[in-house]
Parts: sequence; structure tokens; C-alpha cells
Amino acid sequence: MFAQDNSRRWRRWTMAAVLTVVAIAAIPVGCVAVTYTRAPVSTIGGVDFTHRLAIPTLDTGTVDAEGVRVFGLEMRSGRTQFRPGTWTETWGFNGDHLGPTLRARRGERVRVEVDNRLGETSSVHWHGMHLPAVMDGGPHQAIAAGGRWTPTWTVDQPAATLWYHPHPHGTTESHVRRGLAGMFFLDDDTSDALSLPHAYGVDDVPVVVQDVSLRGNRLDGTHRMFRDVGFLGEQILVNGTLAPFHEVGDELVRLRLLNASTARRYDFGFSDDRDFALIGTDSGLLSRPASLSRLALSPGERAEIVVRMRPGERTVLRSTPRTDGLDFWNRRFSGGDDGFDILELRAADALRPSPELPAVLAPTTTPDGAAAVRERHFTLELSGINGRAMDMGRIDFAVTRRTEEIWEVRNTDGMPHNFHVHDVRFAVLSVDGAPPPPALSGPKDTVYVAPGRTVRLALRFDGPADPTTPYMYHCHLLWHEDTAMMGQFVVVEPGQDAATHIPHGH
Repeated sequence: MFAQDNSRRWRRWTMAAVLTVVAIAAIPVGCVAVTYTRAPVSTIGGVDFTHRLAIPTLDTGTVDAEGVRVFGLEMRSGRTQFRPGTWTETWGFNGDHLGPTLRARRGERVRVEVDNRLGETSSVHWHGMHLPAVMDGGPHQAIAAGGRWTPTWTVDQPAATLWYHPHPHGTTESHVRRGLAGMFFLDDDTSDALSLPHAYGVDDVPVVVQDVSLRGNRLDGTHRMFRDVGFLGEQILVNGTLAPFHEVGDELVRLRLLNASTARRYDFGFSDDRDFALIGTDSGLLSRPASLSRLALSPGERAEIVVRMRPGERTVLRSTPRTDGLDFWNRRFSGGDDGFDILELRAADALRPSPELPAVLAPTTTPDGAAAVRERHFTLELSGINGRAMDMGRIDFAVTRRTEEIWEVRNTDGMPHNFHVHDVRFAVLSVDGAPPPPALSGPKDTVYVAPGRTVRLALRFDGPADPTTPYMYHCHLLWHEDTAMMGQFVVVEPGQDAATHIPHGH
């Protein structure tokens, strides 16, 4: 009997131990399962558009006695009321959140007086601008707290929708997420001659799209579990406005879309699946309008679209789920399963007539690769580009002024990336060997590279030469950039060598 009791007791202990081990092992599996099922975010059909879309102040600067167009930007902290009665700490340029739309013309000399009133070092990068490396505003042009930086350059590129944002090494995501961003419009004679919507804030509307997480009275920047892309928010701000609507008084409205989010990719379209005309990409106008119903933009990319409205109607700018070759895990945790209602357009009962869009827009000014003197290859992985993490003191290579190159960029690590090159406007020659789709047919400075995809780019380097001051190339998912997914190149004269040491490397 004693032996039988011991045997039963031993079996109970063994079973209890086995069940305990199984239960402990099941905890992380259960956590993963719950996190996976709760990961998708959707506001489609659930947004009451109750706030009028804010339009950033248009700033054309002042012209000094020497004919230089001068702008002033002050980086500062403030408080913003995204929801009635709740004030949130934010950062902005010349205000509490975001910044003015700067506007200049091709051929003008411009100067921007940037004052840093934040409590930490930052910088201001002119994203998409062709200008000397020392004026670029990358991590080497840091502005200390309380400091001033005054870049000056001549605008020497076609009309385009550019933007400006901080680029401090290691903290760019945080600075942009808090609200440091603004648009920079460039005009030229070609764009002036076209019958395009052009009344700022009326039928030519800036649309700065950012995702946020509002937790009580604060902007929460937490990276949720398994989000290897970086920060992903659950709500959308447009020009700093939550649940916005815009009243349209013209038959045609031009939306200048900017994905100013730090990691989220959007697949833009309208709630009624209407077609719209794509007239411009990152760095300028297309040669001809392209009719689309969907348009994907990754962080940093821009697009100009023209939408036709009918009297009294409403439609919603919406982002729908998109796979882009992501596996089930990356799709779920990189935002690919998410959907958002972003901006409602409300047409007046009577609309002002708009002229038809021109059949021809602007001549092609990006290279086609035929004159390329060299081909370079770039492998994108979270650990670095071409297996190398960013080093502020290292120049990765030099390009020769007034030459063209072909860059082949491949994503090999299964997660989404994109690729931004400072200073240059490039042409996308192919995606996986096929001609680029219409959305990539215009001048670009940032391109999305899906997992397993390869894009070929044609670039021309017009300088000016500076063997000691680099431009950046990097993933524009800003947490990836912050974790050293970035490299540096310099422009040199023929026969000139790059510096072996960057004297201002931080």
C-alpha cells in the first residue's frame, strides 16, 4: 500500500511539473498570438471629420538689398491642442507644431537663418534640394541648443514640392515625430506657364501626413512590440489637424502629398475609388499626367495629384492595406494590414470652373543612364548598407562632378526599406528588371524598395565638389536611419581624391 501511495504521488508530481512547464512555455506563445491579433489598426469608416484642415502659413521671405531671399526659422517647443481642451507638448518651426511652407524660384539666391531654441542639438535638412554639401543640413551641420546656422545657396533645379526636417545623427525619428517638418515649394517659368491649380491653400493644398499616438495629453513615441520598422501611430494628423476636412470651391484641386511619417507607408486613394491625375513626384513635374486610382508613398516621398470634384459631393482620401511582398509577419507588424481615413474633401454646391489639365507638363531632366561612367551596388539591411553601419568619420566613396552613374539597390532582409539620396534628382530605370510604373516615372530622390526587390537608378552629380564634406544616402524609415542604416559620399573634381578624414565628423 505504501509503495502504491508513493507511485500515485510521484505520478501527480510528474504531471504537475509537466503542466507547469507547458503553461510557462505557452505564456510567450500566447503573448505573441494576442499581439499579432491586436496589431492591425483601421480607422476606415470610423472618422467623424470635425476639424477644418489647417493650412501652413505661406512664407515667401524678404528680399534684401543684394537680392537674396531671406527666410527665418526658429526651432522651438510649444503646446498644441489636437483635441478640444487637451494641450500636448510639441515641437515646431516658428510655432508650436510643424512649420511654414517656404517658397522660392529657380535662379534665386536664398538664405535661411535657423535658430535652435530647443534644449538639445538638432539640424535642418533641405530634403530634395540641390545645394552644396556644407548647406545640406545633414548630421555634419549640427546646430547646438541656442545656436544659429545660416545656409545660403542658389536655387538651381526645376519646380518641385520639397520639404525640410531635422537630421541629427541618432535622434532624427524623435525630432520629426514631435512635429519638426515643413514644406518648401519651388517655382520656375515652366510651371508658371501651365494651367495647373495654383491658389495656395484653396485649390493648391499642402497635405502633410503624419501618424501619431495620443496618450492623454502627450505624444507617445513608444515602439510597440515587434515593430522593427520603428514608430507606428494609431491616428493620422494632416497639417497637424486630427480628423480634418477641406472645403473645395473649384472643379479641380491639387493635393501636394507629403509622407512626413517616420516609418509608416501609405497607399493613397479615395473612398469611391475615383481616378486622379498624378502630375508630380518627389523632385518635380512629370512629362505628362498619369491617371491612377492608387498611389503608395513611403516616408519622405512626395507626390502632386489633381482630383476632379462635382458640386456638393464628398469623398475621403484614404490609405488601404498593402502587402508589397511582405511576409505575414512583416506585413502585420510593419503596418501593411492597417487602413486609415485621412482627409475629407467637401465640394461646394457651385464650383468655379477649372481649365483642363495640360497634356504636356515639363521636359524630362533626369538622366537615363546611357552616359553612366560607373555602376554601384547597394544592399539594404537593418544592420547597415553593404554590411556597414554608419560612421560619421568615414567617407564611403567619392563620385566625380558632372558625371552620371547607375546605382542598383536591393533589399535583402525581409523587412520594408526605402532609399534616399541627398542632393540629386534621380530616375528609376527599372524595378526587378521591368520598366518602372507610372508612380515612379517622374524625378525622384526617395524610392521604396520592397523585400527581395531590386531597383536601378540613374543619377547625375553636378556638385559643387567638396572632398571633405559628405552627402548622405540612407533608409528614410527614420529609426533605421538612427540605428546607422546610412552611408556617406563626396563629390570631387576629376582626378581629385576624397579626404581620408572628415574634420567636422561628430
